[in-house]
Amino acid sequence: MIRRASLVLVGALMGATAMSVIYSAGVPAEAAGASTYKELSVFGDVFERVRAQYVTPPAEDKLIENAINGMLSSLDPHSSYMNAKDAADMQTQTKGEFGGLGIEVTMEDELVKVITPIDDTPAAKAGVLAGDYISEIDGQSVRGLKLEDAVEKMRGPVNTPIKLTLIRKGADKPIELTIVRDVVAVQAVKSRVEDDVGYLRVISFTEKTYPDLEKAIEKIKKTVPADKLKGYVLDLRLNPGGLLDQAIQVSDALLQRGEVVSTRGRNPDETRRFNAGPGDLTDGKPVIVLINGGSASASEIVAGALQDLRRATVLGTRSFGKGSVQTIIPLGENGALRLTTALYYTPSGRSIQGTGITPDIKVEEPLPDDLKGKMTTEGESSLRGHIKGQSETDEGSGSVAYVPPDPKDDVQLNYALDLLRGKKTDPSFPPNPDKAVSAK
Repeated sequence: MIRRASLVLVGALMGATAMSVIYSAGVPAEAAGASTYKELSVFGDVFERVRAQYVTPPAEDKLIENAINGMLSSLDPHSSYMNAKDAADMQTQTKGEFGGLGIEVTMEDELVKVITPIDDTPAAKAGVLAGDYISEIDGQSVRGLKLEDAVEKMRGPVNTPIKLTLIRKGADKPIELTIVRDVVAVQAVKSRVEDDVGYLRVISFTEKTYPDLEKAIEKIKKTVPADKLKGYVLDLRLNPGGLLDQAIQVSDALLQRGEVVSTRGRNPDETRRFNAGPGDLTDGKPVIVLINGGSASASEIVAGALQDLRRATVLGTRSFGKGSVQTIIPLGENGALRLTTALYYTPSGRSIQGTGITPDIKVEEPLPDDLKGKMTTEGESSLRGHIKGQSETDEGSGSVAYVPPDPKDDVQLNYALDLLRGKKTDPSFPPNPDKAVSAK
């Protein structure tokens, strides 16, 4: 049933990191023109001047690394250089366990911006919220730092404290939090039974995701007889992404056939398509997918595939809109280059870059009084220097990323449960697979 894809990250997971979609592959480069190499000679002259005449002897390796990152950061927010340590760390993170705080971040306006805290991690427990800006780490300003350097500062030995200064919209003054680092073992899938409905929350897409999902569905089946089980809620809210092959497998777990996702690069021959095979772990039971502004990359691939193929109804608010692909090009002992090389497309042929997934049924999640005015819309379209999507408009992508801690207060979840139980009706539910939308 499951066709494995090459190693691809769709939203990397670190103690704190940037979002990305990653291929592990080598890519041949075309030779540059003579004028380009002439300009490179100017770089060489500047480097020599700085190396030889700067007031204090600079670290030459850092000069080169910073120059490379300066070039890459001028392209888009997701292209970057990883030194040997960072490249090794990236491979470790795909295991679904890492050391750190447990936050998904990017760099914006010279500050570290929190995309989302990961459930049940030190950062989440300490009260870090999506949309917070980290202005200081252990009393030192993050301005002037690369994102990778800020991430490195937030990492450290388990059981050691770190002090973060946060700027939060609506707060009168900066918020100071002391967080104790811990091993962040991300549980890929959480599940429970809501009386006659199976609830599946995919937290991230790591190597554990599909096996965890398979076990969760089997457990639900054993708990609720098939004739009593109304269906499943697949909760992808606040899911920042992870491995592409896991996104494909999760989609495939609910599909009998059809294209799950395609990636398209600069040249037509770089197009890759990933298809589902026979076999549905849920035995065809109705499925409702929940998304919000914290649903990015791999979670958008799953939501887009199930929506286009009319296997599930998507409910919630517009997703983050991260639809670009970064190729990891190994540089031997010097680390690796993470370079944006393609966009991914849902089965209908739509790119969600800068637009996100629009739910079939829009249901806003009310904010509690203490958060009103303090949480903003999060989306790819708001990132400085992002690649403009082919369908992107001024409306942009993303929405407020908030999920109530108590399921009883979860308006989106309870709306989905009412649909599955027949207490509410909507033309979009249940979807008709015969009306699947595919690319023309």
